[in-house]
Amino acid sequence: MSSNYEMVDILLAEDSDADAEMTLRALRKSNIGNAVHRVRDGQEALDFLNQTGPYEGCTPARLLKLVLLDLKMPKIDGVEVLRKLRATEASRTLPVVIMTSSNEERDVTQSYLLGANSYVVKPIDFSQFAKTVVEVGLYWIVTNRVPG
Repeated sequence: MSSNYEMVDILLAEDSDADAEMTLRALRKSNIGNAVHRVRDGQEALDFLNQTGPYEGCTPARLLKLVLLDLKMPKIDGVEVLRKLRATEASRTLPVVIMTSSNEERDVTQSYLLGANSYVVKPIDFSQFAKTVVEVGLYWIVTNRVPG
């Protein structure tokens, strides 16, 4: 995980240490895990994205390419993080992939209505989870083109 704020490509907003470690391990295996910054709750995610709180004064050297966002997080949930992201001109086009254990239709619908680019239900099986993370990472970091 990158501790250098200026070189971050992916923001991983995940409160579960186990899920975060599996995600980071899968990204590293696909050679895209070196530019990930993890936050543990929605408030920290917003602070990172808005350069407030502990990230005040930090200006990234390059644009963030992807947010992997869990819905069920402490302080501020992922739905509210997504809502605030999409309400800000600077982050409106930032790709956001919801990665959550929730398979509830209302969560899927609400996420897309708020501007999520993709909704992925976390598989329980580690090998399937790792495969899913790699596919998501490769698509959004390598294949996808964003405005810039």
